[in-house]
Amino acid sequence: MIITALTKFTAIDFPGRLACILFTGGCNFRCGFCHNAEFVLPERLKELTNTIPFETVLNFLSERRGLLDGVSICGGEPTINVDLPEKMREIKNLGFQIKLDTNGSNPAMLEKIIEGGLVDYLAMDIKDALPYRSELVGVEVGEVTLRQSIGLIKKAGVEKGIEYEFRSTILPGFHDLETVRKMGDSIAGAKKWVLQGFRGGKTLSDSFRDMPSFSTDELKEMSQYLTVYADKVEFRPA
Repeated sequence: MIITALTKFTAIDFPGRLACILFTGGCNFRCGFCHNAEFVLPERLKELTNTIPFETVLNFLSERRGLLDGVSICGGEPTINVDLPEKMREIKNLGFQIKLDTNGSNPAMLEKIIEGGLVDYLAMDIKDALPYRSELVGVEVGEVTLRQSIGLIKKAGVEKGIEYEFRSTILPGFHDLETVRKMGDSIAGAKKWVLQGFRGGKTLSDSFRDMPSFSTDELKEMSQYLTVYADKVEFRPA
């Protein structure tokens, strides 16, 4: 596993906990609206000279026992790393809770992590109505695979009490209310769904850089139509 960055403190990313954030390198999606190209593209990863040894991460965490509650692991896409469960176990052994962010493309890894008792909070991106459009995520994604991950996460919430959320970055031109409702159909019965506003700027694909964002009022209005799909629907402006 390549650790590309470490954010030493967040009171937002891991709900209800004071945490740090580990960013892993590499991803199997190529979402044009992604802001972390240096953590996604192999050629950009090779250029990084300041990756962080995992031993450094463990030393950092050892010094913050009693000060931080948890560790949020995101990417890139963490589940593409075969040693992810091993690294999560080492973090767990230090007494920290773990939140894992995923695109849902590796249900076998998710199941291994869940059954191993290695995760306390799961966050899966729902990027589009199923099946995903390749012009949005950059690759062909199996609908069955994504539905398996959604099912595993919801089941883990019911049977193991693992907290979770589904979240969706909403982009004008791709996500109108009809599309977002179809996205809701894929997670119906979920505990929590978060709509996130898109912000332009330095994105993986130039075609997304100047795309406008939905306003706070527009996201709020959209979220009010979606409460039938999840117990709690939140929105986070860009």
